[in-house]
Amino acid sequence: MIPVTCDKVTKRFGQTVAVNDVDLAIEPGELFFLLGPSGCGKTTLLRMIAGLNEVTAGRIRFGDADVTDQPTGKRNCAMVFQSYALWPHMTVAQNVAFGLDVRKVPANEKQARVNEALARVQMRDLAGRRPTQLSGGQQQRVALARALVVNPDVLLLDEPLSNLDAKLRMEMRTEIRRICKTANITTIYVTHDQEEALSMADRIAVMRDGDLMQVGPPRGVYDRPHSRFVADFLGTTNFIPATVQRRDNGALVMESPAGPIRSTVLPDDCPDKGNVTCSVRPEAMKIVDAGDAENVVAGRHLSTVYLGNVAQHRFAIGDDLTVEVDELAPRDRDWSKPVRLAFNAADVVVLTN
Repeated sequence: MIPVTCDKVTKRFGQTVAVNDVDLAIEPGELFFLLGPSGCGKTTLLRMIAGLNEVTAGRIRFGDADVTDQPTGKRNCAMVFQSYALWPHMTVAQNVAFGLDVRKVPANEKQARVNEALARVQMRDLAGRRPTQLSGGQQQRVALARALVVNPDVLLLDEPLSNLDAKLRMEMRTEIRRICKTANITTIYVTHDQEEALSMADRIAVMRDGDLMQVGPPRGVYDRPHSRFVADFLGTTNFIPATVQRRDNGALVMESPAGPIRSTVLPDDCPDKGNVTCSVRPEAMKIVDAGDAENVVAGRHLSTVYLGNVAQHRFAIGDDLTVEVDELAPRDRDWSKPVRLAFNAADVVVLTN
């Protein structure tokens, strides 16, 4: 296992800056995600790490080795593409063995490594089939085996699940994490799917317009976003505009269209006055009948979408504000009267940008 380091890596295409001065330190054996919308620079950064795109500025290191100017074949990394890129005229075993053939691995060793790689992805029984005889999930496993069989130092995955249906994507998330962790390979995974990143990653880097917006473990980035963009991109949230009034025993007291709000999740540059935005996740808001809470607002029911054991409610707060509340184990309610919505100060993230 080796670390991967990006030191002020930049990529320009003419006057367009695709990746801007990115610093990253990916730990040995880590499953690290590059997450962001289309055009944010995540795939360009991955391709620079792979050696498929030249670096305009900065350095890339695998362990202590500077690989910035090395060709792809010298980096001992393997890449799984979105399209799988399997040879249709070859069997599963032949596809997996392709990288070993290029490296002129002896026949006995080659067969043993192919069998091991196929066993790792649970595809050994289908070694004689051709890609056209496989499902999408099976083809994905073959592409993974082909990457793993060469014993790479770094495994790169470019949106590998985007061509699969929703149920199969869910199944493959668990499988890919299991395979990568069992193989003990430093893995960098590109996706625009927030659920993939949250459910699989050790750490996430959120990107926007070539810039690195925030890096951290999934729960930390989700619960404590540093910007409105990260809060909005990484799941659903309620944005409540507010004006800072004062500080009170470590909490920030604000006035908003929903009424007074207290927060204990403050940014380093939190102002003592002026306008801010509060981010409150729908699952942090509770429908309460009575009792005290740190923050309580009155809401008028607008609509409900039932999703089995979860109901997504929308409420109007005042004249111009609408919030979403996720209720676990929903029950029948009388929506003809306003309801009380409560949330804790520790669930209110104050954003200044």
